[in-house]
Amino acid sequence: MKTYLTLVLLIVSLGAVAQSEKAIRIRNFNTENGIALRDFDPVSYFKGPKPVKGTQKIKYDYEGITYYFASTENLEEFKKSPAKYEPAYGGWCAYHVGLDGRRERVDPTTFKIIDGKVYLFSNFNGKNMLIAWNKNEKKLKADAEKNWMRRMH
Repeated sequence: MKTYLTLVLLIVSLGAVAQSEKAIRIRNFNTENGIALRDFDPVSYFKGPKPVKGTQKIKYDYEGITYYFASTENLEEFKKSPAKYEPAYGGWCAYHVGLDGRRERVDPTTFKIIDGKVYLFSNFNGKNMLIAWNKNEKKLKADAEKNWMRRMH
């Protein structure tokens, strides 16, 4: 009986940890009404010079975050490797995450692909943070990684 009770407690504990990790992920992701990338198709960043909007008709929920896709082909590609297509730092401005850990909104059409990952940037009122990022990318990226890991744990 003790073994059974221990096993049940272990399963419940693991479920609670997984649930809390998912809650942390959802809380820290840049979404509007649960939709990531302001409706842009995450796979489209890798296919052309500019990303394209997805459609509500072709959507997919990945670990609590919903993505829209421009085509079923892009959806199927995403399903093969979701982590590859999700934006860095939960879709927040990479420059600000690197600078001081802040979560700042982005212009999803202002992006850079670095080592196969999409990084998004603020670009409002004449302040394009991608330009600032490019001036000190190595340090900002290293700092962003540390700042983001702190936020996610």
